[in-house]
Amino acid sequence: MFDETIRALEALKGQQTVSIAIEDDDEGYFDRECPSEECLFQFKVLSEDWTNKVSDDQVFCPSCGHSADADKWWTQQQIEHAQQAALAEIAGSLTNAMTRDAVQWNRRQPKGGFVSMTMKVDNRNTQVLLPPAAAEAMQLKISCPSCECHYAVVGAAFFCPACGHNAADQQFAQSISGILQSLDAIALVRSAIADRDVAENTIRLIVENGLQNAVTAFQRCAEAIYTELPTAGKARRNAFQNLSEGDALWVAATGTPYSAHLSSNELAALQRAFQQRHLLAHTQGIVDADYVIKSGDSRFQAGQRIVVREAYVREIAELVRKLTDGLLADAGRTKKPAPSTE
Repeated sequence: MFDETIRALEALKGQQTVSIAIEDDDEGYFDRECPSEECLFQFKVLSEDWTNKVSDDQVFCPSCGHSADADKWWTQQQIEHAQQAALAEIAGSLTNAMTRDAVQWNRRQPKGGFVSMTMKVDNRNTQVLLPPAAAEAMQLKISCPSCECHYAVVGAAFFCPACGHNAADQQFAQSISGILQSLDAIALVRSAIADRDVAENTIRLIVENGLQNAVTAFQRCAEAIYTELPTAGKARRNAFQNLSEGDALWVAATGTPYSAHLSSNELAALQRAFQQRHLLAHTQGIVDADYVIKSGDSRFQAGQRIVVREAYVREIAELVRKLTDGLLADAGRTKKPAPSTE
């Protein structure tokens, strides 16, 4: 009775793989995701460069610098899409077999009898899944100054996925440009999302990510400059994520404090921003007693959630840029332009 279905099931037993196409976006870029569970940063690489410039043995995350072989960089959306598409292909194969069985069954039934029985298989089209490449294109496209690999990110990036190149001051300038570009797109986001609550929540995430990226961009650049100083002592990991600790290290190595480059009010604003980044990264923005003490911010009490505004993030981006220019001058380096973007 179910000969076709049984044959289809037997065929599936020997089938080890199902080929699922993951397409590039309209500009030829391919979605990637950092496999480090602590990062999961999503970015894009020009498909041609992924084939010709990125090594099969080592790919670098533009955000955290984690490296892994090329097979590890599938996005969660791509994996989900592939799984569902594979299930849909298997289900389609079984549906076709069951339909053939039903036709043969119906043909064998006597006509005009007191009882008749027919079989019907519901083979209506299931939902068509959009491939991950249909998602909105990344906003900032970069060409690595070392190997010319083309990749794209939202906000900030520090390493080339193909060669791992990190020109700290150049990448810092590019990161700040990316943050400001994301903020510039807020009006477009608000008008493009019909649901007001969803739109405002999306904008909040853009603004808060901008603050975190600005602090992280400064940290990565300051660390890179510091390690090149001949008088630099040993610094703990992420020391420059703490404004006071970074300042002390810089004074010990160069004799020049951060206050040589920023006013007391500007340093106080940066101190609040650094502490707010910590809350967003570790407590989902919920204020604790340490924040109130370390930031000097009396606007919030423990248990409240911080509120970050677009204008404030723009101010912080400008302050970290001003301080970074000062550190480069202290180190005897001139500011370099950002890597080329498209």
